[in-house]
Amino acid sequence: MLQVNTGLDRLAADGFARLKGRRVGLLVHPASVDQRLRHALMLMQEAGPVDLKTLFGPQHGILGQTQDNMIEWEGYTDQGSGLTVHSLYGEHRKPTAAMLDDIDVLVIDLQDVGARYYTFIWTMLLCMEACVEKGVQVMILDRPNPLGGLHTEGTVLDPEYKSFVGLAPIPMRHGMTAGELADFFARWLGLDLDLEVIWMEGWTRDMDFAATGLPWVLPSPNMPTLETARVYPGGCLLEGTTVSEGRGTTRPFEIFGAPYVEPDTLAGILTAWSLPGCRIRPLHFEPTFHKFAGEVCGGVQVHVTDPEIFEAVSTYTAAIAAIRKLWPEYFGWKQPPYEYESEKLPIDILAGGETWRTQVEAGLSPWLMKADWTEQLKAFDELTAEFRYYE
Repeated sequence: MLQVNTGLDRLAADGFARLKGRRVGLLVHPASVDQRLRHALMLMQEAGPVDLKTLFGPQHGILGQTQDNMIEWEGYTDQGSGLTVHSLYGEHRKPTAAMLDDIDVLVIDLQDVGARYYTFIWTMLLCMEACVEKGVQVMILDRPNPLGGLHTEGTVLDPEYKSFVGLAPIPMRHGMTAGELADFFARWLGLDLDLEVIWMEGWTRDMDFAATGLPWVLPSPNMPTLETARVYPGGCLLEGTTVSEGRGTTRPFEIFGAPYVEPDTLAGILTAWSLPGCRIRPLHFEPTFHKFAGEVCGGVQVHVTDPEIFEAVSTYTAAIAAIRKLWPEYFGWKQPPYEYESEKLPIDILAGGETWRTQVEAGLSPWLMKADWTEQLKAFDELTAEFRYYE
């Protein structure tokens, strides 16, 4: 049963009146749809008052067709609309002044997944900075945090490790919506920005995506389901290792492993940890692309049985530590470059500093590591309390 109206739903229901007589730029991806799966671009094209001038695409492209780290063509023409599409994942991650010529307002409608490493919120932040410099308004069409808004997890970013998978001091699982983050970023950076958030109706912090009644549309190629989003705050850490995170399978991030991993051994150790809210199943898989493409890998699948108590960061911290300890001659940290960073280790970029990696290397249990995160998360919750619009 549908309970939530997104920012797009609300703007469309009002006939896009807020955009009447204004020149509009639109930043979207495939999940920028209304309750009936109609895309924002189509709705705006059909709306009389909207004067669309240009389109922007985040990582994976405006069509969601490009895999990780693949660069989309810059400045091509969208066949359906005839509008120029500017890629914000390539030569430019921040719009140039020329890209913002001839627009009065940049409308951003991106479905986030609640994890710091997901780059759409950083594209949003860079757009906000560019719009300040150009004197363009930013309008955020808010959407649910698929993981709900009650819980945070993991380390808070050390500013020394800023990158395109983390440009502000937020934790691995941040518990906020894009609109709330936009408000926080504007204040934190002191941006003199004309910012308007079209808030949702009906969403509360205790609602994950399944409770909203909204249709799930994969926002990027390796985020096919809500289950993927649930494990992603921990599963993405595998990108900083030589272990396959399951890209090239139909269940990325839920499935992971390597040719040297013995599934029953790994599953047995993780099951003995009594990790909350999940079951660990041994399996074999053969990625069709990415790490170990065409090779049979041993590994496990994380089945989330209770999303309310499942802790993705602790679960995948335990898994990475176990693989490193069991097969030290094969396991390794992935080497640079990663997400435009050519010097720092990818795992440190993802973890937001060296501490997570050094604690794993020192053999600390995930529960001791979690205790170290607690104070960071408490400080983050206090810092962002005034920006949490929803109850």
